[in-house]
Amino acid sequence: MEPRRNPPEYFLEIFADTNSVKDVLKAGVLNLIFFHRYFPSILPGSVDILDLTLPTVNDVELETLIDSRVNSLIRQHLSTPSNSYSGGNGVRGRIAVEFFERKRKKAGTWFGGLTSKGEEEVCWEIWTLDVTIATPRTESERSKVRKAMENMLQKAALKILTIVNRDKDHIPPITTSESNPFPYRIILNPRTDGWGNRIGFY
Repeated sequence: MEPRRNPPEYFLEIFADTNSVKDVLKAGVLNLIFFHRYFPSILPGSVDILDLTLPTVNDVELETLIDSRVNSLIRQHLSTPSNSYSGGNGVRGRIAVEFFERKRKKAGTWFGGLTSKGEEEVCWEIWTLDVTIATPRTESERSKVRKAMENMLQKAALKILTIVNRDKDHIPPITTSESNPFPYRIILNPRTDGWGNRIGFY
């Protein structure tokens, strides 16, 4: 049996204030990742965020899931007592996006999430977003935060584009006629201290 290799994992630093975090995460970063890694037929759109025009994926199911995870992250931020802007520090959270392929279960294979069809889901790519949410209190802080958000979003968008254009060899072949050949999961605050520990989140 071939040894299972860990999937490539890409890290992005995200910084936003409480008023912009939903747009930055949902319409900006997460939609840009899915625009390049979501393979069903979609009607693409675009959105303007912080002086950048970025592509969006018009899919109700995906949008609902992203909304749910981002709203949970914002609720977590609001429930944390020390959430003021202090020189760039803020409440941190993490969102991971994982893409899977379905493979026929081999005899003796016990690792991985099994589906009802005797298949296993094998992760082939992970995007981990480290999110810092700031709550600026003064006009001066708001101005600094806005500039930092613009710089961060531009860097994140360029990093995503560089990765998706460079790293393609690990993307599995499409072997199904299902509308979405690669299942995905969006996980709030995953543990990152080893691949084996991620099993509990499936």
